[in-house]
Amino acid sequence: MSVLLAQRQVALAGLALVAGLFALGLSRELAKQPAPHLPSAIPAPDGGWFTALASSHGRSFARKHEDDACGHVVGRSSLGVAHPVLPCDAKLYIEVGDRQALTQVLARGVYTAGREFEISPALARKLGLNGTQPIKWRYAR
Repeated sequence: MSVLLAQRQVALAGLALVAGLFALGLSRELAKQPAPHLPSAIPAPDGGWFTALASSHGRSFARKHEDDACGHVVGRSSLGVAHPVLPCDAKLYIEVGDRQALTQVLARGVYTAGREFEISPALARKLGLNGTQPIKWRYAR
C-alpha cells in the first residue's frame, strides 16, 4: 500500500506542477495586454470647476505658526489655503469673480461650519475675496 500512496503523491505533485506552469504562462500572457483605460480624475461639474464657500478670516492663518499636519510655516502673508481633507501641497486654481490664482493647500483648517476653504489674507487680497464668499476651485494638473 505504501507504493500506491507514493504513486498518488507523485501524480498529485506532477498535476500541481502542470497547473503552476499553466498559471504562470497565463499570467505572463495577461501581463502583455494593455491595462484598461482609467480616467485620470473625476471631472467636476460645469467645465471642471467645483464651487465652495471660502473665508478670508479664521484661525488657520491668524498668527504665524507651523501647521502640525502639513509642516508649513503659515501666517497672514502666506499665499495658500487651508482645507480639512485635501492633501497637503495639493496644487489648486482658485477663482473669485474674474481673478484666478494658482496656489496650494498649506494647512489643515476651516473651523467654521459651512465653509470648505480658508484662504490666507494675502491670497484673499490678491483675489479680491472679502469675508466669506463663494469661490470656484479645481485641481491643477
